[in-house]
Formats: sequence, structure tokens, C-alpha cells
Amino acid sequence: MQAFRLNPQQTTVQAQELLDNGIFYERLSDDPPLRRDQIDKIKATHGYVDEDVVELNLATPDLDTICKKFDKEHFHTDDEVRLVLSGAGIFDIRDLDDQWIRIEVHHGDLLIVPANRNHRFMLTDSKQIVCLRLFKDKEGWSPIYRTLATAAT
Repeated sequence: MQAFRLNPQQTTVQAQELLDNGIFYERLSDDPPLRRDQIDKIKATHGYVDEDVVELNLATPDLDTICKKFDKEHFHTDDEVRLVLSGAGIFDIRDLDDQWIRIEVHHGDLLIVPANRNHRFMLTDSKQIVCLRLFKDKEGWSPIYRTLATAAT
């Protein structure tokens, strides 16, 4: 994981500062049984009951269209949980002061974007990522775009 603020200084952000902003990060084991134990503990701790695997790569039909749904600022009414199984991706997440933190995730990185937190997601130049996703309820995972949420208030 590499994290920094999207400011002119591109200040590095450590895992504790992410946690202070409600963003959970952990590097999970490469050992499959140990990693499964870690995932099960996270599911039990946070109340996640469902999981699936999603893969995006250059062979994915309509990849650009799919990516355009995620690269605009939005939030979900449930946590967005990603464990990177291979490849890499970039999450820009608003901190508690509404400033951007950019987090590049790689194999073994687990990231939890808290519910109702504005963020966006992009692929890296490799355009390849495989992630395990955890859900409390898949219904709470629909994106709500910031411009629409702002207009409704």
C-alpha cells in the first residue's frame, strides 16, 4: 500500500492516519489458510455476511464503461471492502476534513472504505485487478454520486 494526500506536497499517509480518518487498512497473509482465518475474523468483527470475487482486466468486455462508473466521486450506504488478490488499483478517499487521500493497493492489501464516505476508484496503468469483496448487504452497495447527493439536499 502506498498512500499520500493529493495536495501540492503529496504528503505520505501512514496506516494509523488512515485509521484516524475511519479508513481501515491491513496487509493480509499470503498463506491461504491464515488469510482465510483473517478474512473470517474481519467478517465476524464488522458483520459482513457475503463475499464474491471481481476481476477487471484488458479482456473484460466494456472495461472503459465499467471503470467510468467508479472513477466519479460517490459513496455507498455500506462499507466498501476490497482484498486485492492480484493486480493493483487506486482509491481516492475523502478524509474527515473532505480532503483527498490517494491509496494505491496491491496484492494482499485489505481496504475498508467506510459507509457514506466519498471516494472514487481507478485502475493503474496495468489495467488489471482481482479483488475479494465483502458485504453486509449487497443492496447497500449502489453508488450515490456526489453531484446527485448534493443536489438532493
